[in-house]
Amino acid sequence: MTKQKKRKKNNIRYSKIVIFTSLFLFACMIGRVIQLGLSSEVDGVNLKELASKRTTATEILPAQRGSIYTSNGDPLAQNVASYKLIAYLDPSRTTNEDNPQHVVDKLKTAKELAPILGMSEEEVLKYLSKEGVYQTEFGTKGKGLSEITKNKIEALNLPGLDFIESFKRYYPKGDFASYTVGYAKTETDEETGKENIVGEMGIEKYYDKILKGEDGYVTYQKDLQGYKIADTPEQRKGATQGKDIYLTIDSQIQFFIEQAINNADIDYDWEWFNITIMDAKTGALLATATSPSFDPNIRNITNYLDPTVASPYEPGSTMKTFTYMAAMENGVYNGQETYLSGVYTTTDGTQIGDWDRNGWGMITFDKGYAMSSNVGVINLINRHMSSTMLREYFKKLGFGRKTGITLPNEEAGSLNFKYETEIYNAGFGQGITTTPIQNVKAMTTLTNDGMLLEPFVVKKIVDPETKEVILKNKRTEIERVASTETVQKMIQLMDDCVNGLGNTGSGFRIPSGQLIGKTGTAQIASENGNGYLTGKEDIISSFAGIYPKDNPKLIIYASVKRPSGGSQKPLSNAIKEIVNNASKYYGNTDTEEQKIEITEYKLPSFLNKKVESAKTTLTSEKITYQILGNGDKIIKQYPEKNDIITNKDTVYLITNDSALTIPNVVGLSSKVASNLLNELGIKVKLEGVGYVTAQSIPEQTPITDGLEITLTLNPKFSG
Repeated sequence: MTKQKKRKKNNIRYSKIVIFTSLFLFACMIGRVIQLGLSSEVDGVNLKELASKRTTATEILPAQRGSIYTSNGDPLAQNVASYKLIAYLDPSRTTNEDNPQHVVDKLKTAKELAPILGMSEEEVLKYLSKEGVYQTEFGTKGKGLSEITKNKIEALNLPGLDFIESFKRYYPKGDFASYTVGYAKTETDEETGKENIVGEMGIEKYYDKILKGEDGYVTYQKDLQGYKIADTPEQRKGATQGKDIYLTIDSQIQFFIEQAINNADIDYDWEWFNITIMDAKTGALLATATSPSFDPNIRNITNYLDPTVASPYEPGSTMKTFTYMAAMENGVYNGQETYLSGVYTTTDGTQIGDWDRNGWGMITFDKGYAMSSNVGVINLINRHMSSTMLREYFKKLGFGRKTGITLPNEEAGSLNFKYETEIYNAGFGQGITTTPIQNVKAMTTLTNDGMLLEPFVVKKIVDPETKEVILKNKRTEIERVASTETVQKMIQLMDDCVNGLGNTGSGFRIPSGQLIGKTGTAQIASENGNGYLTGKEDIISSFAGIYPKDNPKLIIYASVKRPSGGSQKPLSNAIKEIVNNASKYYGNTDTEEQKIEITEYKLPSFLNKKVESAKTTLTSEKITYQILGNGDKIIKQYPEKNDIITNKDTVYLITNDSALTIPNVVGLSSKVASNLLNELGIKVKLEGVGYVTAQSIPEQTPITDGLEITLTLNPKFSG
């Protein structure tokens, strides 16, 4: 074969190989295309999701966190706009030299920004001198800027500066009911970069989910530049805004106790001081304050546990009230029975003494209560009671278990006593632990004819968009745990303790004699578990009281650990100051006055009833009333259904009149006037304490949306 023929044959063979190879590769490509067309996932990648991500965008619609208010409507926690400062460094942002969009003069920018941000020029310049970055931030001092700071920076007219808006939690009253309100802080999601406000303490923590709401979103088709393509469908779910929470905290009562603790701090020292006040007829927590406290805006916190609910301690002699009640309810108490006071020796030789170990000779059990005699409690238990009797009654009052109040980290305390000495100690409040909220709860039995009430701190939860009331809490009765006879006897004993001459509570006496209660002094247990400390200041001094005794409005429980000199003065001074201010707030006067017979009445509901029918009912019960408006049907009432009123109170009935006008509230106590005007939809601002002596808008003025009235108050009204 010639070389030419051989070369031709090889060329044909190579051509065939090329053709078949090309056909094979083409077939593979066709197969791959078919595979891609028919498969939803290739090489572990979901093709549909990949395409969707490249052509769709999802934006989060953030929910606004709800606000927290006092029962008076004063804001305690709310969201405020917060700004982060950024600086654009890339010159490519500027397309017109006459209108620069990046930082041009870094030295000038650093010099003018530094004093506003609280940074040195060198620090600012360091951020502005970063190489190869499009934009920069300014560390922690460039975040969380207020509207005022933002305006100051904008006024500099420096090119290349911008702000990213977000929200932060702000507490307008600072260190005010801070343990109850708690605090929330801003956290950044590492994956999405989204900032979230998260509750960490108090109501902010307990109701975090309700307060924060639920974010929404919008998903849409986007072009290559990331802009929404017109006339394309979108999916949208609106944000569910966080709900507003109104606490039972009364701004005025809270202010009174915060002020009283601050005033006591001038002359005395302590490790901690707590005062808790409850509405005597409903179980609503009106105020609670602790020293040391903290400002939730700066979180200068030394103790993260709320002393009102989360730090049980040995209560001391205030427990004698409940030991005496246990004896009465079991039919074994005789107040005139006598015993030898001073020192009692147990069967194992342990000596337990009164605070005055010399005693007062042979005295009655009634006198023993007034003198806060430990030996009296021991004799009462030894002669007539048992550990089971005592423990079961304590448990019936709610000790040894959580109250269920909606505050985080509540503790149950303990009722661990078994042996003789332990039982005696428990009877006067040693060796067991309780919390302030348990003590005020147990005291509701003495202000409600033996009925134990559920404590609560949230008045209502409101949808801020629709104004719908999602939840409304009211007086809740648990069970009757004491007879009328027991209650009346204990009121008499507490009265004698404070208002009797030379008794242990006489330092708490006020001129009217309307404050009654029981004092307590508990020794502090040794940290090594061996007995108790014996230093003069190694005590917890406490007081559990009721005001006023004839028509109870307030239950007061206060305790102070290691008061300077072991003095009871920090307590007595603070309590008397609070009661003095509260008496004016409620329209009473704290003076010696002739006793007026008080009768109580549980108010029924008059809603949707005819005006004439309500008049007939109230007249028959000899209850004073006032009709507001000229309608024929009642749509609102104050006080509300099941509220306990007396023959000294007035019932206000609001009718279905479309042209309601402002009533004359001059002469009313600030609390009654405020509640009445709030029922009419009028916002109230108070100036002073006590009775209303002037109102900024005259009576008969038509009520309109958003109306606000200022009430001038004075301690005593003389019209």
